[in-house]
Amino acid sequence: MNPNAAVTSENLAFSYQERRALDGVSFSVSPGSFFGVLGPNGGGKTTLFRILATLVSGFEGRAQILGHDLASERHAIRENLGVVFQAPSVDPKLTVLENLHLHGHLYGRTGNDLRDASTRALERLGIADRAGQLVEKLSGGLKRRVELAKCLLSQPRVLILDEPSTGLDPGGRRDLWEHLDSLRAEEGVTVLVTTHLMEEAERCDDLIILDEGRVVAAGSPVTLRSAIGGDVVTIRSPEPETLATRITDELGESPVLVDGSLRIEQPNGHVLVKRLMETFQDKIDGISLAKPTLEDVFIRETGHRFWNAS
Repeated sequence: MNPNAAVTSENLAFSYQERRALDGVSFSVSPGSFFGVLGPNGGGKTTLFRILATLVSGFEGRAQILGHDLASERHAIRENLGVVFQAPSVDPKLTVLENLHLHGHLYGRTGNDLRDASTRALERLGIADRAGQLVEKLSGGLKRRVELAKCLLSQPRVLILDEPSTGLDPGGRRDLWEHLDSLRAEEGVTVLVTTHLMEEAERCDDLIILDEGRVVAAGSPVTLRSAIGGDVVTIRSPEPETLATRITDELGESPVLVDGSLRIEQPNGHVLVKRLMETFQDKIDGISLAKPTLEDVFIRETGHRFWNAS
């Protein structure tokens, strides 16, 4: 395992009775970086999150956080770990400040130390003016900021978030990520986030893509997209199998059938689109040309679309 990494996983595996939720997951997270775990619902993201958050035992393989073994040194890990769950963990009937004080007491902070730390955390997240407001009165985005402010009370070196923008509108999602970027840049916090949103994964320095508990791709978003190269041409046809055979025979291309549509990776996609329309116009219902995305990486590695994955 990498001794210089903030988080490492080596052949991590976990089963729920007969179902294999994680199957040999390995990765390494550099200190102070933004690391993403991208995958569809049921892909294994939340199981991985729960293991790294020290909430699940009985896993196979090894994992370390800040050099501490996840199986045997949980207390040392928890002292340096901040966790934001997918479901809200703030008490809606308490004020913002009361939520922070309650959380701070769990870490043994009291008196002026706790008050000062709470004030700094609220100022850090831009919600000091909401200190006396009941959490149930806040928007989803502001509630997420309260969650982050709670985490800051323990001065975490590693922050793990499970689908943190769930339920947020685009503005709230943008604000959340700006605050996470600021935390990473100004305080050197290592951030690991699970997500099913492509635009969030694109903001990460590095990521792994999970499907059915396995890592199907790993690297920076730029590296993963550049491995496809060129353009992605997608063709809709009433007879896709027949059209695929004709495209191979007549144009020498090798389309792949993905969920009823044909997909071709091509360095000069616009040239191919013209040839396809000239040759098979009566067999094509629709055609699109786009630069590669992380979903295209997922499709190439799994053979099916992200949102159709089960």
